[in-house]
Amino acid sequence: MMIKAIVVLLLLLTACTQNINYTHQKESKNTDYFKNINTSEVEIIKLESPAFKDGESIPSKYTCDGDNSIIPLKISGVHKNTISLALVLDDPDAPVGIWDHWILWNIPPETKEINDELKVPHGKNSWGKQKYGGPCPPDKEHTYIFTLYSLNTKLVLPEGSTKNQLEKAMEGHIIEKAILKGRYNRK
Repeated sequence: MMIKAIVVLLLLLTACTQNINYTHQKESKNTDYFKNINTSEVEIIKLESPAFKDGESIPSKYTCDGDNSIIPLKISGVHKNTISLALVLDDPDAPVGIWDHWILWNIPPETKEINDELKVPHGKNSWGKQKYGGPCPPDKEHTYIFTLYSLNTKLVLPEGSTKNQLEKAMEGHIIEKAILKGRYNRK
């Protein structure tokens, strides 16, 4: 019985050692590969706001406590194969489930700023309106998530479509996405 246990232990140690060596070789090959890539040429889509930093509080100006004006957003690093962009702003902390605040699509890929001057199709938010609806948490601090999608197509979707319809239309067409989070609490 003791001999069987020792044999099993030796087999396991041998297998683990071989696996470690294989993994190490694999990693060193990948490292050599990445040495040949000029990372200054690789861009990753980014979504930022001059009004707040990721994870910070959203100024009340952009909420139901202010003038409910559209939160200004800046886009950079859009993938070269992007045909259009889509944007969703939602609140996963809403007491009734995820609350959709803003839905946009067919944003031109060369767009650098999203503001109230941008003329693109709007989806129907959870208030049933085709426009921006600012943060307005009824109970406590909520997190608001802006998700920007880079798409390899222009979407054929009627104005006033829901977020679910947008997500279905985007299936198989998302190149990459960027997320920006903000917080707000009515005091």
